[in-house]
Amino acid sequence: MERTPPTESKLTGLLPEALLIDLPEIDVQHEEIFRRVEALKESSFGSGPLSLDAFDSLLDYLQWHFASEERLALQCGVDFTDHARVHEDNLHTLRKALDAVRHGSSDVHSFLRYTEYWFERHISEEDKPFAAGLRKQAG
Repeated sequence: MERTPPTESKLTGLLPEALLIDLPEIDVQHEEIFRRVEALKESSFGSGPLSLDAFDSLLDYLQWHFASEERLALQCGVDFTDHARVHEDNLHTLRKALDAVRHGSSDVHSFLRYTEYWFERHISEEDKPFAAGLRKQAG
């Protein structure tokens, strides 16, 4: 399973402008999350039995991404307690949802729709204010 960040350091245009938070490191990571979700959609529609390794890799990447946000908060002296709790809850929910896929009580398409929606909402409602707080504290 992939536990390291992608080597790309530039945005490719996949992430809509409305979801940019103006923290380049995090924007690139957000774009990578959506790139992975899109790749999983493409590989899972109309195919036969699907390996869930790439789904596990997505969750590993999310965990790494959440740690990146926490590191930035700590560097800037921003309280991250509530935001970290949201991340922990999300990882728990996604791992539970992936287990449901694994056991046949849910499907990958529902998992991917939920993941994509959660991140769009999270970026808009929680990461944008988080990024503004970091910029305010740093500047």
